[in-house]
This record gives sequence, structure tokens and C-alpha cells, in this order.
Amino acid sequence: MPKLKRPAIRTLWLTVHLYLALTVGFLFATIGLTGSLSVYHDELDGWLNPHLTIDQPQGSYQSLDKMLAAVKAAHPQRLGSWTLELPQTPHDMLTAWYEKPQESYFDYYAPLRVSVNPYTAEVVDSRFWGSTLMTWLLDMHTQLRLDGLGWQCVGILGGLMMVSVISGLLLWWPSVGGLRQALQFRYRQTVLRLLMDAHRWLGLLGAAALLVLAFTGMQLSFPQLLETFTGADDMGHGNTGKPVFSTARPNNHPVALEAAEFAARGPFPRATLRRVTTPLGENGTYRINLRQSGEINHKHPFTMVWVDRWSGQIKAVRDPKQFGTGQQLMAWMWSLHTGEALGAAGRFAWFLAGLCPAYFYISGLLHWLHKRGWVRDRPIDWQQVRVRCWQGWQTLLRTWAWLLPRIEAGGQWLVLKIVQWWQARIKR
Repeated sequence: MPKLKRPAIRTLWLTVHLYLALTVGFLFATIGLTGSLSVYHDELDGWLNPHLTIDQPQGSYQSLDKMLAAVKAAHPQRLGSWTLELPQTPHDMLTAWYEKPQESYFDYYAPLRVSVNPYTAEVVDSRFWGSTLMTWLLDMHTQLRLDGLGWQCVGILGGLMMVSVISGLLLWWPSVGGLRQALQFRYRQTVLRLLMDAHRWLGLLGAAALLVLAFTGMQLSFPQLLETFTGADDMGHGNTGKPVFSTARPNNHPVALEAAEFAARGPFPRATLRRVTTPLGENGTYRINLRQSGEINHKHPFTMVWVDRWSGQIKAVRDPKQFGTGQQLMAWMWSLHTGEALGAAGRFAWFLAGLCPAYFYISGLLHWLHKRGWVRDRPIDWQQVRVRCWQGWQTLLRTWAWLLPRIEAGGQWLVLKIVQWWQARIKR
């Protein structure tokens, strides 16, 4: 990467970097913070909703037909297609998805999620997407809670984030012999000097991760861009390909869910079942989603089999191992953006990378305000910092010791009131 020697070119990139930060820096920070939390979406949702975690799994799963019957019994007015998503761990619930419930039919994306204990086929909870904290945060990350317009805006912001990262690298890049000075970390000087040195270091260390996240995020918002370039159609996240229809004559003995799943395992006998979608209408098909060994996508694998609802014959198959280069590239986008493809260490790295834009925004804004005389800099007194940190820690411990028994008592009181209200409702 060349050092920017011409003052005019450097001024141009400095202006681009500055005005991107001032205009959309806050949105970069918002998307980054919500993205960091969304990396651990399932874990945090389970922590916030402990009743959706199975503490002591026992026995085998109930049949798919029995679990679907339980879901339909709990929601008899919801006709049409359901998707059963199998648990990823023995402690997770099965999730039944109903894409367009009446209550949120006109919302951009607000399906109903029904949690089912797979060992007992008991419906435990029913929640709408966007009504829980974690889904609200995920909506903020993917579309800024602005529906389709927000989805496109987030894609544009991904492109602008790449420009911001590249311009920052160009502004930092040292001349020959200037690397030592460019890598200085002056923690004994002033507060703003320390903040800006950390700004540069974090930018350097996190640039590659931020570029990958920004590019994959932009592609998830505008999958047609990469699809056009690679010639891979219908490969965007959530795209299940072209419709496949049942062609057998309707009869009085439609294929059961378990039978359709058994038929779908014919081409992929060692694959793991991930989800099953029931037919929509008389000419609909079962769509069986499987994951083959070595497939990069764990939660949303691309292996799919469509089964005729009347005859049980396989109507179509999608095998990722037969994908071309363009399709393989597209298949990586979602799992790479979420960190799923990188394992536990990669997910944690993505979590840290998502925090960086917020720090860049705050430190850069303080630096800009200081340049205009609106914020004063001051030297760092590390002895005073250590004393105040210790005092703050002691205060936090005392506050927690005071709060804990009150939180426990308040929780017990709340549970008691809920039980009393529920018993009174049943009696009426």
C-alpha cells in the first residue's frame, strides 16, 4: 500500500474519512454493537429465557408428526405451511416457524416462533419475531428497524464502511523509515493522545475483520450483486430456490412427515436433519433441509430435498458438493458474516471486531471536538486512575451485595403474583 505523499490526495482521503464518521459513524457503531451481541444470539436468548433450556435431557426425541400435531393443536387457526427447525444441542428446543401470522401479516418480517420440547412434544412458548430483546437487536442490526428500506440502507452502509476502513489505512500507512513512529503507543502522555493511538492500533488490527464483515453484510443485503458476478442464482440467505410442486394425484393418504424425511435421506443417508417445511396447498411439497459432513453452514445448510406430498417421490435435490465456484462463494457469505464458519475463536474475534466501530466513533469525535476547541485534553495520572478504579470496584461490590437479596425477594414476589393471577384466570 503506497504512502500518500501528495498533500491533495491525503487531504481528499482525510475529508472522506472525517465526513463518513460525522455523518454515518453513529450508524456504524450501532450496527457493530448489535452485531456483536447477535453473534451470541442463541446463547443470550437462552439466558434471558431459561424456561426454553432443557436442563436434563432424557430419552429420545418424539416423532416429527407428533411435534407438528402439538403445534397445530396449540395454534389451530394457523393454516398453511409450518417449518420445524431441529435443535442444535440436546438442551435446545425445537422451533416451529409460521412465516405470516395474522397478527403481523403486514410487517416486513415477524414470523411466529413456537418452542417445543422435543422429548415430550410439549409446546412451551410462542413468540413473535421482533417482540423479544434479541430479535429486536437482530432487526436493528440487519435493517435498523426500518423494514425493506432499512435493509437496503444497511447494505449501503456496508459499502461505506469498507471505504472508511480503507481510507483509515491509507491515512495511517507510514513512509519508508516511519514505521516505528506510526506504531507508537504513547500511554504516558495525554488522554486524547492515548485514545487516538488506540484508535490507530485497533484500526490496524481490526481492518481485515471489518472489511470481511462489511463486504459480507453488504452482500447479504444485495445478494443479486454477487449472484450476477458469479452466475449463481437463488443463493441469497433464506432463498430456497425455485418452487417445486407435487405432481401426483391428490388422494386420501398423504405422506406423513416422518415418511417424507425418511425418503429425503435416500440421497444423503449420513446427513443431519436441520429443518422440515410442510407443503403449502394441494400441489405443495415437503422441503427437507439436511446438513452433510463438512458443509460450511451449520444452522442454514444448503442441502435440500423436495418430496411429493402425495406419492413420497423425490422431486428435486440440491447438493452443495456439486456446487460450482460461484455457488460455493455464495454459500460462504452468511456463515462467514456470523462467524459460524470460523468456530468458537472466530465468533469471539467477530464479537470484538463489532465493538471497534463504536470506539472509533467516540475517540474520533472527541479528537475532532478537541481540534475545534470544544473539548480540553489533559495529562494522564495513572496513580489516580488506579485509585479511582479500585474505589469504583469496591463500590460495585457493595452495591451488588445490597441489591442481590432484594432482587431475589422481588423475583419471588413477582413469580407468586403471576401464579396467583394465572390460578384466578383458570377459575374464571
